[in-house]
Amino acid sequence: MLPLAGLTVVAIEQAVAAPFASSRLADAGARVIKIERPEGDFARGYDDVAAGQSSYFVWLNRGKESVTLDLGAPAGKAELAQLLEDADVLIQNLKPGAMGRLGFDLTTLHQAQPKLISCSISGYGETGPMANRKAYDLLIQAETGLCSITGGPSEPARVGISVVDIATGASAYAAVLEALIRRSVTGQGAQISVSMFDVLADWLTVPLLNHEGGQSPERVGLAHPSIAPYGVFQPKNGAPILISVQSDREWRQLCSQVVGDAAFADDPRFATNLARVANRIETDDLVARAIAALDAEDAAEKLGNAGIALASVNNMADLSAHAHLRRITVQSPNGPVSFPAPGVRFIGEERSYGSVPALKPAKAET
Repeated sequence: MLPLAGLTVVAIEQAVAAPFASSRLADAGARVIKIERPEGDFARGYDDVAAGQSSYFVWLNRGKESVTLDLGAPAGKAELAQLLEDADVLIQNLKPGAMGRLGFDLTTLHQAQPKLISCSISGYGETGPMANRKAYDLLIQAETGLCSITGGPSEPARVGISVVDIATGASAYAAVLEALIRRSVTGQGAQISVSMFDVLADWLTVPLLNHEGGQSPERVGLAHPSIAPYGVFQPKNGAPILISVQSDREWRQLCSQVVGDAAFADDPRFATNLARVANRIETDDLVARAIAALDAEDAAEKLGNAGIALASVNNMADLSAHAHLRRITVQSPNGPVSFPAPGVRFIGEERSYGSVPALKPAKAET
């Protein structure tokens, strides 16, 4: 039996953040009823690469039921009201205040259904100077300053995935689970608000504190702003190798077993991480010369034997063929689609994943 079997979730959602949260609830056995506008969740049209369907939609809407409602019409509102009567969880990412304007004020809903757990996802929350501003993933990356610390020295860049939406969806999922645990003890529901801006600001605590401590972070590409050596090095042939030295002990091993001169471990310029960061150019040059003299396989073997963490600098073609990649296959209106499996595994339990729903025509007004 899946852990959330028997629970009903109504999800008035579109795009990525809210569907991410509700898809995880569906994976765990909840019945997730996805409310779509008559033209459908606009994420259905983001691309057509997954058997002619949107990769976003296929990934984030498996295992759900789709119900098409015109919430501006009396019949649509009446059907939503009926669905909410039996709901354990409501997830919604309409504009702040939109639920109330539709006639579903959340405070009133909670008064009528004290066990209800609602989770509202928005760009900036329900209050504050920017509460009414539209917000999408890249906009929040820019507004929080994430772009300023992403990319190479020449210009800021976006993170290559919808990191804000995913972080927000994961935070919402965790909050709903927390509320369900409390409800199982007290019988009390919860009214949850999750802001994309707040989630990313929280995730940016370390660079923010560095800035406020007088060490504002700079863009360093595939290097680490606080650790050295931690970056990309090119062997004699093959793909670049990213290595990470996390301690002075590992630095000693790197010097003796890869660089070939243990004396560098005690050199005042390199003996501690603070010294190596202060002398990053010299540190990286020392390691670069050693790795450049080795074939890719020899470099990986030596680094591994020295206990140094490393990775190949891969692309999507490499990931697609990666020996360590786990996949799941879900059914969709256009046939099966295979993509990476969720990161969490329950040992001894093999989960199956529900189908991706087709968009159904809205019921005609009577």
